[in-house]
Amino acid sequence: MQLYSIASGSSGNCNYIGEENKGILIDVGISMKKVKAALEEQNLSLNQIDAIFITHEHTDHISGLGPVLRKFPIPVYATADTIQAIWEKTNMNNISPDLFHSISSDEELEIEDMIVRPFSISHDAVDPVCYTVEKAGKRIGVATDMGTYNDVIIEHLAQCDSLLIEANHDINMLQVGPYPYSLKMRILGDKGHLSNDASARLIKEILHSDLQHISLGHLSKENNFPDLAYQTVRYELEQSETWNKLDTDLMVANRDMPSRLLKI
Repeated sequence: MQLYSIASGSSGNCNYIGEENKGILIDVGISMKKVKAALEEQNLSLNQIDAIFITHEHTDHISGLGPVLRKFPIPVYATADTIQAIWEKTNMNNISPDLFHSISSDEELEIEDMIVRPFSISHDAVDPVCYTVEKAGKRIGVATDMGTYNDVIIEHLAQCDSLLIEANHDINMLQVGPYPYSLKMRILGDKGHLSNDASARLIKEILHSDLQHISLGHLSKENNFPDLAYQTVRYELEQSETWNKLDTDLMVANRDMPSRLLKI
């Protein structure tokens, strides 16, 4: 199993999960050109994508979906309300509605030989979810755009071997930054985004001996820095006896370019 973050930031998100010759995409919030180029770096193409899973309807997660589907009729999976929202806000001309398949949170489905498990999250979208993907006992999780987390989210992420998890903003940077007050409150609220500190607290809840990689993702361009996110999370984790016994790789996913391919 492989996790390949093609882009993970507040301006665009796309992740590949699968094998060397086929897999799925979670979100297509960047241009088709960038998706194709990133896949080609790993000797893959959009023809080898079995399905696209969408977390929610915000532009930074679906902006490239229409162009991709016009060239490559890949099945798309999302909650029913998310599908409706996509069709309402995005140009879906010349795209068959039959490509879209509705899913429900906490109801797993099988794509080829991978088990995909969607689970509900708290975000200001119509019906947002995140996903874990499992094959042959190995599990990868992609969990971003969460204003908060709960026991259900912890349960889904607790057995992941590789994990991309949100560390969107530094609270102090956000509070003194240029955003209008209403936007600051949205980001800080329960339907906003996880801060660096909140990300560290969530990670501490799900540490286990088989966790190989943690990628911090969905960083804000205006309210965070990669090194700040890394140092904040690492400092908090180092206060944990469990973390200090592990050999888990902590890294920061690139905002607008592919990150290192992670193999389990």
